[in-house]
Amino acid sequence: MSILSSAGLRRAFLLPLAAGLGGCAALVPPAAPPTPPSTLSAPLPPGIEAAYVLLGEQGRPVARVLSSAAACPAIDVDGQRQPMQLRAPAATLALRPTAAGADSKPSVFPLLTCEAELAPAARRASVAGHALPLPRTTVQRIAVIGDTGCRLKKADNAYQACNDPQAFPFAAVAAAAAAWQPDLVLHVGDYHYRENPCPDGNAGCANSPWGYGWDAWREDFFRPAAPLLQAAPWVAVRGNHESCARAGQGWWRLLDPRPLQAGRDCNLPADDSLGDYSEPYAVPLGGASQLLVIDTAATSWRGLKPSDTGYERYRATYRRLAQLAAQAPYNLGANHHPIFAVGADRDKQGRRILILGDKGLHDSFGSLNPRFLPDGVQAMLSGHVHLWQQLSFSSPHPSQLVAGFSGTAEDTEPLPPLPDAAIAPAPGAVLEHFSAWLDGFGFMGMERGAPGEWRITVFDRQGAVKNRCLLQGRRSQCEQALVR
Repeated sequence: MSILSSAGLRRAFLLPLAAGLGGCAALVPPAAPPTPPSTLSAPLPPGIEAAYVLLGEQGRPVARVLSSAAACPAIDVDGQRQPMQLRAPAATLALRPTAAGADSKPSVFPLLTCEAELAPAARRASVAGHALPLPRTTVQRIAVIGDTGCRLKKADNAYQACNDPQAFPFAAVAAAAAAWQPDLVLHVGDYHYRENPCPDGNAGCANSPWGYGWDAWREDFFRPAAPLLQAAPWVAVRGNHESCARAGQGWWRLLDPRPLQAGRDCNLPADDSLGDYSEPYAVPLGGASQLLVIDTAATSWRGLKPSDTGYERYRATYRRLAQLAAQAPYNLGANHHPIFAVGADRDKQGRRILILGDKGLHDSFGSLNPRFLPDGVQAMLSGHVHLWQQLSFSSPHPSQLVAGFSGTAEDTEPLPPLPDAAIAPAPGAVLEHFSAWLDGFGFMGMERGAPGEWRITVFDRQGAVKNRCLLQGRRSQCEQALVR
């Protein structure tokens, strides 16, 4: 009998866990029943391709509308009609060197990106009668997703069956996460994966758009994500697939919440040293806690030398992160590349290898703090590794949660039995508790408990519970070590 199918076993598990984490943790309750998806989304008005709300620095909400009309629409905020501003015009962007190799082509964005910064106190906002989700003062529920696009990558001979909702289930994951009724959606990066054309004769991905323009962004992200974009405001974390040599042009036009600066659009390779980096920022969550959003799109698993551009850029990121973390006693960090995760793969000779954390961040952050993160960070929420994973340490490192399991082809290479004293996800990190789910798609739900406490539920693509965990302070533990 599994832990999840027996309430008695859940109580037997979580009472010792509560004692081990401080003796004051409440039991993890059953997840609330999903709301029927039909009540969650309504058709967008004609000419509106997408309408959503992003949270930026200090949690300031930004309404974003993608429009095929000739001009930006007006937005109604608390009964007052006001114009939206043009963030980026419709354009065909000149070809630049990209990671797609010989298949590169100009990026076409045949629509306007429009935006309006909203007052934090705004109660209602709509565009052409379409209601927009607004942030709550205290966030009780966070839906965490990551690595959501359909992989079409010639260099790896990797062609996911984008036409098969079983093989590419992001639409189902997004609908299930919307039905869970979160107050906030956190995407931990990698939205766009359709970099190369589908090979002739491959029915699984036949006729898929590809490249870095709107058609690929629409099919990879905006269409499948539609119910979740309507369900709650979003915090969007940048992944390596949104670096300038990949889908960075779309990132800056569509998803980054900050004003678009000249040169920070990834259009010219000469500006990549600006376009590939951005400062971290904090999103208040209420209850003396905040979310720290960290752009690590240009880090390298091979490591960073002091002479590398990224080395000093990420040292500056760490310094700003330390300032932000001092603003609140409880901090959840959100970046794409996990500092502490354990992944497994095969090299070109077919030998099994372990991938331990991100060496670029170990080198840069670690040069300022051997624990890699400021003391106020209790957990890191990341993606990049295509699975779900939880790690907690007896050493003074924050917990690591990985949610890279929401759409793109999953990692399936078995992990070693963990915890193992011989395996350190980062130098000096002593692993105490570990849980993982390989080859399964879904999303992670976080529900607020006592101060510094989050109850975590791992859901599959239909919204069924696969695992439950408790995060209290820096430490975390789950009911199941290996989800099957």
